[in-house]
Amino acid sequence: MDSEGNGAQDTLPPPPPVTPNVVPMRAEPEAQQLKKKPIRTPIPRKGFGSKGQKIGLLTNHFKVNVSGVDGHFYHYSIAITFEDGRPVDGKGVGRKVMEKVHETYSSELGGKDFAYDGEKSLFTVGALPSNKVDYDVVLEDISSNRNNGNASPDHLDGPNESDRKRLRRPYRSKTYRVHISFAAKIPMQAIGNALRGQESENSQEALRVLDIILRQHAAKQGCLLVRQSFFHNDPKNFADIGGGVLGCRGFHSSFRTTQGGLSLNIDVSTTMIIQPGPVVDFLIANQNVKDPYSLDWAKAKRILKNLRITASPSNQEYKITGLSEKPCREQMFELKQKNAKENGEAEILEVTVYDYFVNYRKIDLRYSADLPCINVGKPKRPTYIPLELCSLVSLQRYTKALNTLQRASLVEKSRQKPPERMSVLSNALRNSNYDSEPLLRSSGVSISSSFTQVEGRVLQAPRLKFGNGEDFSPRNGRWNLNNKKLVEPTKIERWAVANFSARCDTRNLVRELIKCGQMKGIHIDDPFDVFEENPQFRRAPAVVRVEKMFDEIQSRLPGAPQFLLCLLPERKNSDIYGPWKRKNLAEYGIVTQCIAPTRVNDQYLTNVLMKINAKLGGLNSLLSIERSPAMPMISKVPTIILGMDVSHGSPGQSDIPSIAAVVSSRQWPLISRYRASVRTQSPKVEMIDSLFKKVSDKEDEGIVRELLLDFYTSSGKRKPDQIIIFRDGVSESQFNQVLNVELDQIIEACKLLDENWSPKFLVIVAQKNHHTKFFQQGAPDNVPPGTVIDNKICHPRNNDFYLCAHAGMIGTTRPTHYHVLLDEVGFSPDDLQELVHSLSYVYQRSTTAISVVAPICYAHLAATQMSSFMKFEESSETSSSHGGMTAPGPVPVPQLPRLKDNVSNLMFFC
Repeated sequence: MDSEGNGAQDTLPPPPPVTPNVVPMRAEPEAQQLKKKPIRTPIPRKGFGSKGQKIGLLTNHFKVNVSGVDGHFYHYSIAITFEDGRPVDGKGVGRKVMEKVHETYSSELGGKDFAYDGEKSLFTVGALPSNKVDYDVVLEDISSNRNNGNASPDHLDGPNESDRKRLRRPYRSKTYRVHISFAAKIPMQAIGNALRGQESENSQEALRVLDIILRQHAAKQGCLLVRQSFFHNDPKNFADIGGGVLGCRGFHSSFRTTQGGLSLNIDVSTTMIIQPGPVVDFLIANQNVKDPYSLDWAKAKRILKNLRITASPSNQEYKITGLSEKPCREQMFELKQKNAKENGEAEILEVTVYDYFVNYRKIDLRYSADLPCINVGKPKRPTYIPLELCSLVSLQRYTKALNTLQRASLVEKSRQKPPERMSVLSNALRNSNYDSEPLLRSSGVSISSSFTQVEGRVLQAPRLKFGNGEDFSPRNGRWNLNNKKLVEPTKIERWAVANFSARCDTRNLVRELIKCGQMKGIHIDDPFDVFEENPQFRRAPAVVRVEKMFDEIQSRLPGAPQFLLCLLPERKNSDIYGPWKRKNLAEYGIVTQCIAPTRVNDQYLTNVLMKINAKLGGLNSLLSIERSPAMPMISKVPTIILGMDVSHGSPGQSDIPSIAAVVSSRQWPLISRYRASVRTQSPKVEMIDSLFKKVSDKEDEGIVRELLLDFYTSSGKRKPDQIIIFRDGVSESQFNQVLNVELDQIIEACKLLDENWSPKFLVIVAQKNHHTKFFQQGAPDNVPPGTVIDNKICHPRNNDFYLCAHAGMIGTTRPTHYHVLLDEVGFSPDDLQELVHSLSYVYQRSTTAISVVAPICYAHLAATQMSSFMKFEESSETSSSHGGMTAPGPVPVPQLPRLKDNVSNLMFFC
């Protein structure tokens, strides 16, 4: 818009001349504000549920009493520089510097203790004597610890004079200047307000201060801090999970506002660390080789960069910056020898690193001669240390993605039965000795040592319907299909088997599958053929193997099959899986099931047939009330249920697109049948950006339109008047975005289909990543399936509840935390909890209740399966320039291939 355009609409005389682009800039925000919609916030709780059998439980929340409510926390900004004004950016230096400030200037600080977050914020109870102040401190320890080892054991000259200086360079400024300036004042009263349901910026800040006090308390004990968890350097807590990685057990602790007051939530937490000790041992374990001479050094360099080591014999600590180009016995450097020349100048000798350490320093090197050295210097000024003298420091996090075996090992080694977990937590609280923490004392905080008691209710499992009109009540969250027929079995008529060199008796497998199908009511014809992979392609790339198999199938089949059973040689992570699925679903529209048969028995075949039946459009079981008009709020009015989830690449991969998946129910009044729509989006973006994609006045290429149209055609030409949304994977800080960004897109998609259509919404977020656990009082078992808790430790204002729908067989059950953000439909607490509970029983892949509602599970499955379509390795080269981009930005994201119409409405992800 230019200023003329503005003036033309006005009858007033033209405004005085101004720079053309100033007016619109000023006027636009105001115009927009007039149109601004009210911002939605999470709804308050309407009441409590009452259905179900009452049960007394304990939870890992410990009551916190706050007595000094009338005081204030004072927040100060911290800037630490070297003497010459350069900012200090070394991690870990800040805490040492601030401890020294506390020690040296105690009286100037009014004798106050402070909580320092390790970076730029410091908090005190009550004000410091001065609002702005600079302190200088001298840290002997950083320089002395790290540099006193240069003198060799025989007191020869160090690595050489220039090396000595070089090593000292990063720590040359022993004097640090600390600038403290007042930033804000936080009333402690805010904590009390939050407990009464009045949350504010202040209350979140006040709780943050309490959390920082706990972090500092742990840091002083030498712990590794990871967000709100801390890990002690105690080998008792380490478990080897393979590949040079250890699982390290520690504790999570955070303050939570609840209906019952403030509580401290403490839980067992696990992180991964690099195996401490000799660098060479770590590399051998990490690359799974026999000896150091078989190592891949390019890979070693990548994984070692920035890790901290100590070098013997000085025990001095360094950070690895790289590896030497040449092996130790060939890598030269310049050694200055003092007073070698008559005129007193130092003589410069070229020596090898090996020669220097063995002959000058008299250090025996057993195996380093032919291996690269560790470089701990700067890019232009390397400093080399032979490999065998280097040991990795303990408690260094391993942040790359774990492989399948490591993940399985970590899960197995970190699980604990409820009684064991309770005793570990009680000990942790006792040993942490929070009562001795002066800052907690001066803020009037005291922490109870006993688990909080809460009352739960055990909901009755919904009745299920199987074939032949049989009804059944699951017991303990599970059922089986012995002597039962599936409720809607399919027929498998035109099908074949593709065997990718899996070792198994294929004929017998087919025979048993047909027999098992007959028992369950699925009619299976004999397969057209079993296609065995040509052995010459066994070593070929996966894509080629799939192509060749399809060539073979096409040449011998009369027409496209309805179904292909694929036998894979490896059980997990087979590289054939992705290309095979893509070929079948996106290119040919063929339903396929992959199996890697090891132990083939009746149970195994039943599980496989349940997946095949669901994929081909059948149903294994239904809720008894699904087809009757008895489902509260759903059977009376056309209702669609959406499950939404975004899955991201692993932490180390910043350029892998995130994958958004939305599944939707179809054929109302059913709530057991779903279809999926999956799209890629910018890496690490949590909000789904393709729900609504307007491309012209009437056209929208978004996810929601696709799902609504399917609901309409599959539900007898009815538009849903109620839309129930289950959203996974968002934290409390993103609730408002779900309500105001994602929900707005869904509403726009509805309006574009029909301007006068205003469906009612129910929005529920499901969280599994939290630290609340429940225990039965006086019983060693997990809580029974169907246990719901909506009081005492739930939010003081918002409408949330915890549900353990599944039977926890191993470890301690992790409840799902459901947050009801919006309810325009008007569910009663009981009806809503029953609905969520029922949706844990409609998962077609298993004969158990699952821990989170089925639509969310399906969204996970759809995202995982579609992500295997994409060869991310190829795309990562092209988009690696955006490696650091985590903000939503115009990164070119590779699109997923579209599925063929005949499979896109089926549960291909089952």
